[in-house]
Formats: sequence, C-alpha cells, structure tokens
Amino acid sequence: MSKRIRDDFTIDMFTGWTPPRVSVGFEPGTISGNRLASRISRAIATAMKDCGKDRTTIAGLMSEQLGSKVTVATLDAYASEAKDANNITVERFLALIRATGKTELLGFIAEDFDMSVVPSRYENVIKLVLIDEHQKAVDQHKKALQAKLRGAL
Repeated sequence: MSKRIRDDFTIDMFTGWTPPRVSVGFEPGTISGNRLASRISRAIATAMKDCGKDRTTIAGLMSEQLGSKVTVATLDAYASEAKDANNITVERFLALIRATGKTELLGFIAEDFDMSVVPSRYENVIKLVLIDEHQKAVDQHKKALQAKLRGAL
C-alpha cells in the first residue's frame, strides 16, 4: 500500500486560491454607521490611518496640490464625527486621495450608488464581457427570426 505524500508548497487549484478583489473600496463592514456624515468621517480617518503617512505630511501634500494651506487641525476635523460643521469639499477630498494614495475612498463613494470603481486596466475585460453578452442576445434574436421564417414557409 502506497502512502500519499502531502505537498504543502503547491496551491490546491480548487481550495487554495481566492480571486483578487478587482474593485477599489474598503473591506465590507469597515466603515459602519447610519449617518452619512459619520461614515465619511470614518472613511477619512481610516484612509489617513492606513496610508502610512502622518497627518502633517498629508496636510503638506494636500496644501501643495491645492495651492492653499491645509492644517492638521483641519484634517482632524474632517476625521471627527463630532465636528460635523467641517465637511470636506470635493476638491479637498480628491487632494486627500492623492496625498494618501487610498483609492478606497473612491469606492466608498461609489458604493452608495450601488456602483464599483475598477482600475482602468480591467476596462477592456469588462467591455469584452459586455460584447459577448450582446453577441449572445443578437444570436438568440437571429435564431428566433429564423424559426419564424421556417414556420412561415
């Protein structure tokens, strides 16, 4: 009777691989809350915490991009759920994404509209799937018309 030798270095193609996430965004459940303002503050705070840069650096990078001063106190206010009078503008939100590199913030916005943000490198793959779906619909329509013609003859 032969013994099976277990190979711990090769991935089992059925259980050892999970496809990578193709859309950008925070992991599900990361940004919770009922109020939109609270969720935005939490998303900003999470992005700043996870980016690996301190808030002084982020404020400096944003200031350079915007051509106007962004302070650490301003960033603290954006990230605070308690300071709801300090809402971030779209211009500053974009500068924050550039400064932190956290494109998850783009996905956070899209999720509220039941949309996803995908890197542009996947755009052609998506187009090919849409073309295939359209081709199948055209083929089905063509077969239906051919069947009607055969029935009419």
